Amino acid sequence: MEECILTYGLPGLLAGAFLSGTMLPVSSETLLVAGVSFGLEPWEAVLWASIGNCAACLVNYGLGALLFHRMRARLTATRVGRLSLAWMEKYGTWTLAASWLPIVGDPITIVAGLARVRLAIFIMIVFSLRILRYAVLIQTVFST
Repeated sequence: MEECILTYGLPGLLAGAFLSGTMLPVSSETLLVAGVSFGLEPWEAVLWASIGNCAACLVNYGLGALLFHRMRARLTATRVGRLSLAWMEKYGTWTLAASWLPIVGDPITIVAGLARVRLAIFIMIVFSLRILRYAVLIQTVFST
């Protein structure tokens, strides 16, 4: 994936962050740090990575909402999926506070669609946490 950033710059970072926001095993944090290390402007990189990752979260939400029965069966087939469903059933919308976490965050965004969480609330919580995660990461790694 780093070659994608070297070749395509910010659009490559956006694509990588989008893929990492799905259930694919790609680390958007690694891509973001690599992009800035390769010379991308830090806050521009945060913006592009955030757009890609948040767009993927919307796709996950939409898949959960549109494919309710099929997605529910698929999530219950995995341990992380079952955990995400259990969290949503127990804690409701507050589960979205964990949507920025690695491994469980992406299934939570699908479960939010399954649970029919209001889209405005979903966007407000999930997007702000994902953007904040990137901003803190870049500030922490590259502060002098």
